[in-house]
Amino acid sequence: MTIAARSILFVPGDRAERFEKARASGADMVVIDLEDAVLPDRKCAARDAVHDALASLTEPRFVVRVNSLDTDWHADDVRALAALPGVAGLMLPKAERASDFAAMREAAGGKPLHALIETVSAILNLADLVTAPGLSRLSFGTVDFQADAGIDGDRAEIDHVRTQIVLQSRSAGLAAPVDGVSTDLSDDAALESDTQHARRFGFGGKLCVHPRQVAVVNRAFLPSDADVDWATRVMSAIDGAFGAVAVDGKLIDKPVVDRARRLLATHDAFRSAA
Repeated sequence: MTIAARSILFVPGDRAERFEKARASGADMVVIDLEDAVLPDRKCAARDAVHDALASLTEPRFVVRVNSLDTDWHADDVRALAALPGVAGLMLPKAERASDFAAMREAAGGKPLHALIETVSAILNLADLVTAPGLSRLSFGTVDFQADAGIDGDRAEIDHVRTQIVLQSRSAGLAAPVDGVSTDLSDDAALESDTQHARRFGFGGKLCVHPRQVAVVNRAFLPSDADVDWATRVMSAIDGAFGAVAVDGKLIDKPVVDRARRLLATHDAFRSAA
């Protein structure tokens, strides 16, 4: 089973000394950030530093978040970095429509593309955006979305948007989407609660802004011992069975069996990746 990344850790593009440290954090995916994490007067220098670091690699290790389409840096970011051997994919901030990815797809040569959903327009255009060739996953930039929409709050206030992102991802055959950052770096309990909330809504990962968040996010996306026990008993109950089968007094039908299989496959894949 190929598993989608649970923890997606951003590292500033102008801090090359942190790239490998970010990989050592246990994050499933590291995104080198040329957008929000880099000041305007350092954009070009950061691009050069990323180029030097990733050109010397012999295998793809990092996703790069390039600058958005409406900036002077976007085209040069894509042109300079997309084809480098160390680039595992490209992330586009403020993605809003499928056509936004045309030039990126051509330059990336088949590498996965990631869309960061941060605007009201992106949500209104989701059905089109998810049809972009080469698109592998959506990430929800909750902080920027709230600012654009004029919404104050990142739970119930935007849960209906989370549902749209999950359903459109599922419809398009994309990996389960990634939820936005938790900005309080000192509150592990809140981070775990946020991650569990995202998981219940059908998200498969969460954006991280500090290495200390990685372990909490990874653990929160791992099926619980109780879930694994239940799934194991379901699979044992249907092994060689004929007719109706019940576990814990509840009828086991195909959707239940499918959920049990997914839980066990996820558990095994995450454990083996640990």
